[in-house]
Amino acid sequence: MTRPHPVLAAVDDPAPGCSPLRDCLHCSVRHLAVCSALSPDEVQVLERVTVSQPLALGATLARAGEPRQHVYTLTRGALRLVRTLADGRRQISGFVLPGDYVGLSGSDHHRYDIEAIADSRVCRVALGQMKDLRARYPHLERKLLQRACQALDDAADAALALGRLQPAEKLADFLLRLALREARLGGNGLRVTLPMGRSDIADHLGLTMETVSRTFTKLRQQGLIALPHLNTVEILDEAGLQALCGA
Repeated sequence: MTRPHPVLAAVDDPAPGCSPLRDCLHCSVRHLAVCSALSPDEVQVLERVTVSQPLALGATLARAGEPRQHVYTLTRGALRLVRTLADGRRQISGFVLPGDYVGLSGSDHHRYDIEAIADSRVCRVALGQMKDLRARYPHLERKLLQRACQALDDAADAALALGRLQPAEKLADFLLRLALREARLGGNGLRVTLPMGRSDIADHLGLTMETVSRTFTKLRQQGLIALPHLNTVEILDEAGLQALCGA
């Protein structure tokens, strides 16, 4: 006989601005998040242990070296994963966008600073409670495994992009990856919003901010993109960008 799973205790979080999660089924990024693996009834169990936590622009969600106590799904805004090198230089490992899951790690401590680069909101679940959910719902575990495999593929692609010598190739690859995310969110895949600044892009691609700015101008002059606003890129020639970065 299968033993019944214990009822998970509802979360009680007094932190300012935090609140119990409500109406997860109607979340605009649910189709991108790991909770999409759960049925409506199972989502109600998830809601009992989830806190909705706001993050203001510039706030730090976690710092490198701190014990990991929670996992997160970003539902609004954008985060960056930052590691400070021994000589003080900053390396941005990646950006967290709506629907992304933060917590696929075998380490007991955070490996990066997690910082908000826009007004943001995350769904937060304690590690122990997520472990119980994964044991209760094997399809959630499979979804997390799928997400981990995708993260490995993305890391391999990013490593290849960083190894290229031409800044234009790196930036073209970066814009195409963001465009794919926009399309998955249901937006116009040829109009990319950049929640990160030029300096963040530079620290992610291993370039200087001046090189990033010049490369944006070069792609615009070549007719590959338009720059209607500082934080908006319109892709005018998707095939051209793909050819440039070998996609």
